[in-house]
Amino acid sequence: MIEKKPLALYVHIPFCVKKCAYCDFLSAPASVEEKEHYVNLLCEEIEKEAVCYPDYRGTTVFFGGGTPTAMKPAQLDRILCKLKEGFFADGFQKAVQTGTGTAEEPEITLECNPGTVTKENLRQLQAAGFNRLSIGLQSANHKELRMLGRIHTWEDFLETYRFARETGFRNINVDLMSALPGQRVCDYVNSLEQVADLRPEHISAYSLIIEEGTPFFERYGEADRERKRDGADKRHLLPTEEEERQMYERTEEILGERGYHRYEISNYALPGCECRHNTVYWRRGDYLGFGPGAASLMGNCRFTKSREPEQYERNLREYHAVPKKNRVCINERRPVTENFHQNLQPLSLSDQMEEFMFLGLRMTEGISAEEFEKCFLVPVGDIYGGVLKKLEKQGLLVWDSNRIFLTKRGIDVSNMVLAEFLL
Repeated sequence: MIEKKPLALYVHIPFCVKKCAYCDFLSAPASVEEKEHYVNLLCEEIEKEAVCYPDYRGTTVFFGGGTPTAMKPAQLDRILCKLKEGFFADGFQKAVQTGTGTAEEPEITLECNPGTVTKENLRQLQAAGFNRLSIGLQSANHKELRMLGRIHTWEDFLETYRFARETGFRNINVDLMSALPGQRVCDYVNSLEQVADLRPEHISAYSLIIEEGTPFFERYGEADRERKRDGADKRHLLPTEEEERQMYERTEEILGERGYHRYEISNYALPGCECRHNTVYWRRGDYLGFGPGAASLMGNCRFTKSREPEQYERNLREYHAVPKKNRVCINERRPVTENFHQNLQPLSLSDQMEEFMFLGLRMTEGISAEEFEKCFLVPVGDIYGGVLKKLEKQGLLVWDSNRIFLTKRGIDVSNMVLAEFLL
């Protein structure tokens, strides 16, 4: 029996209760009818795509959005069942039911916002097979939550967290944001400590990025540009770079004292609780995305679905007309365009090397020089020797006999360091 190749699966749910002021993701409120129609489309897409990848077996699933819990548990269960049929065969249900906690048990993550689930909802979702919950808190400060446009309060979050524990979730992530408009270092530290005291297994701590096309960009975009350009004092709008750096440093300090280890630039976990799904992205494993705007990487071919829901549906309908025997797996050898994949991009060798370095170096364990040579049949020093030696001399990177990883100082200026690996 031929062993199937591992595959991470992402499902995009483009619905939310209310659009947040900083959000540029593909998401919007929707009617009951629109949501049910979307579930039908997703199930059709999953069924058609599974035919193309018979040599793969799912290892992780991530339902993101939007707000997946804006959907009914029965709808999410239906989508997950379709994934089981297409990518997990019999092994998925057995592994989840036994609760072995071994690496063979698929990691099934569901993003969730406080105020969008009840205890009964979570009980149904846990029974369906979801075994990891990612709760979007962002802040424990009521004023900051209102400013962000969140629909929930800190108390709503505490209730959701308690419900999750009581219904059996033993792997929970909490999202936090720093460098918010008007936020002081002490405000951020207070939120971080309150979350850490709850002992979730995982904490994602990101700095706010002000994206074009959002209400936040209209309010703060110019101030952000001025601050970065000439260091102008915009304290009344945004934290200074020094304050942002302090928030960054305090995150690692506070979480480290509580037993969390930083395994990626913005992610912290208790031992053994690292997000396996996101690690696939950073290690350039194969992943397949479903839904409008969803991205995929199969072999060395990257592609996305249309971000326009109507175009996504039209493309899916056209794909249905392709005979099953003509639907082929997309990879670097046989990229096809006669289906509904958009922006099909076979990656060049230099593209692959760049991604190997700047994605892998996001992780604190760094990359393996041996693995680089195995992938590309050339020593990493032949391609990046000059850059590696320069960064090592500057104290931003360590290059030992095999592993290459960023120093603490290198992580602090990671955007600048990682840009050095663009060929």
